[in-house]
Amino acid sequence: MKKKVLSLILAGTMTLGLALTGCSGGSDNGGSDSDGGSTAAEDTGSDEGGSGDGDKPYAGITLKWWAGNAENNPGTQAVMEAATEKLGMEFEVEVNPGGSEGDNIIKTRMASGDLPDFMAYNSGSKLYDLNPSRGFMDISDWDIVDKFDDAFLSSVTIDGAVYGAPQSSTQAGAVIYYKPDYEELKLEVPHTWDEFVDNCKALSDAGKTPVYFTGGETWATQVLFLGDYYNIAAANPTFADDYTEGKAKYADVAEATRSWTKYEDLVDYLNADKSAATVTDGNFAIATGEATHWFILTQQLPLILENAENPDDIGVFGVPGDDADNHGLTVWEPMSWYVNKDTENVDAIKAFFEFYYSEEALDLYFGTYGANGPSCIKGYELPESVCSAVRVDMQKYFDDGKTVPALEYQSPIKGTTCEQMTTAVGLGQMSGEEAAAMYDDDCKKSAVQLGYDWK
Repeated sequence: MKKKVLSLILAGTMTLGLALTGCSGGSDNGGSDSDGGSTAAEDTGSDEGGSGDGDKPYAGITLKWWAGNAENNPGTQAVMEAATEKLGMEFEVEVNPGGSEGDNIIKTRMASGDLPDFMAYNSGSKLYDLNPSRGFMDISDWDIVDKFDDAFLSSVTIDGAVYGAPQSSTQAGAVIYYKPDYEELKLEVPHTWDEFVDNCKALSDAGKTPVYFTGGETWATQVLFLGDYYNIAAANPTFADDYTEGKAKYADVAEATRSWTKYEDLVDYLNADKSAATVTDGNFAIATGEATHWFILTQQLPLILENAENPDDIGVFGVPGDDADNHGLTVWEPMSWYVNKDTENVDAIKAFFEFYYSEEALDLYFGTYGANGPSCIKGYELPESVCSAVRVDMQKYFDDGKTVPALEYQSPIKGTTCEQMTTAVGLGQMSGEEAAAMYDDDCKKSAVQLGYDWK
């Protein structure tokens, strides 16, 4: 059997739309154009070393970095400008085109030794696929690593080497909901799936649309299934390993099958345009109360809040399971910073990272750009400008220790037709049990291609 991949970033369709601003009152028009060559600060220095200025010890150094538009955002730019003012180094960014093109570029450049000083790239299995020891520095002995929580570290650690540092915040696959409907009908946040369905019935009886479904943009229909992983793992702690090895299947593990049959429970509570509605429609529907619940990645919060009358009208809770005392949240880890192992500017990068993870810089980043979930920095509290859906609702799950990384961070196996199946079950075109069995067959193809011995 192949060595277990420690983590897997959700790839393909689930990463569509990640170039969004965070949940805050700050600017939402970040990032540079995709033609590359833009700078977070004007390039007035060189790569040859610091000037020796005691006030700005790294004046004269230009750090070259590589990232997508989502990472080259107003928050990152603000921190880099502050670092230039405080430490002296300048920054020059090359913009990653994203997707498979960006993946191929980094693989080619890694093979040729043509990497910038540092870069932003996925955590998880995409990191594993790069064979990072070829090009990235092991930062295990850097002081900043002690600040990162264990869940994040597991997504950037391979063979005992730590390669990454969190570029931004976490996010979750969860229920985003319109709080005024709950207040009007005196509903409580549900802690079991039966309670959730009861709430949906009460909302339907009151003439409201209980759940929004975006069959017109199928990647988003996966979130109920993927976000339910906390409940699978709570009942089956070894599921990720067993699934990777082919010992556990969705059709054979009751809680895993339940992730599929939950769609059946909601068929009568969906929006009338469920087969055509898009994610943009969902953002507006939840913001205005056109619908009450939406199973979606919390990366959508800032776009929802653009249309919300009051940001505190929008809340978040984890996909409920069957244990009211163990209601948790399935979490996606952020993109990461990686350092070129051959850079000549290690000290400057280390100094920048030490600043980047200071409370001053974190407040600047999240106050400018916002957050899609709690920070990966232990003990750090998000600023008041971050919406309560993240700062209060999601943070409580982290504080209570009731989070788990999505399965895609713990196993490399994921079928290629997941979104088509979740859409079909959501629209009532097949049963959850049928979909679970079909998904197992689809995952077997993936496992065999990856070299795993699935029966």
